[in-house]
Amino acid sequence: MPDSGEDPWETLARWFPDLKEETWAGLKDYCELLRDWNAKINLVSRKDTDRLELKHLAHCLTITKFLRLMPKARLLDVGTGGGLPGIPLAICYPQARFTLLDSIGKKVMVLEDMVNKLNLENVEVRRGRVEEMPKKRSYDFVIGRAVTALPTFFKWVHKKVAKGAKHSPANGILYLKGGDYTAELEGTGPTPAKIWNLDELLPEAELGEKYLIHFRI
Repeated sequence: MPDSGEDPWETLARWFPDLKEETWAGLKDYCELLRDWNAKINLVSRKDTDRLELKHLAHCLTITKFLRLMPKARLLDVGTGGGLPGIPLAICYPQARFTLLDSIGKKVMVLEDMVNKLNLENVEVRRGRVEEMPKKRSYDFVIGRAVTALPTFFKWVHKKVAKGAKHSPANGILYLKGGDYTAELEGTGPTPAKIWNLDELLPEAELGEKYLIHFRI
């Protein structure tokens, strides 16, 4: 359990010691913007506002413990909402290019404002559904966080992944999933290449039953 007297950013720095100082500055600015916007538009649960850093941000940053990206990697964050996990990852991986996709206009407006204020030149924001995106556009990774059932998400996005293995892990889908995933995947076809138990990885964060699931395409 985190020390209740410790600054949440000091806690995060202990949990993710490999992140650079300039990265933390960007993440702090993002959380400030997200908190301000969340008071006007519901982007994350209001009851989680006080725990934004240690719950939502920490959850997304667990990806950085596994993901290694070469320059010009392309990532698509589907159903990004308030920019989670796409914006924190774009701050952590300035050498990569991120597309944030959401179908809700007011969320897209918020995303554009945050991306502009954070000066994230490696991020583009798009409004729409992934099923309606141009077929010629492909990405090294498609990422998502609790967007829909796993088989549905896989069906929507698997054709958007470009084949390749120059990054680590290999190109594919990276999905942050809460709760038991086994029933969703039974008899559906897609088989995960790797599953990380995030609560075991970072027990102090008390993330609960949370997993990062990688599908290789």
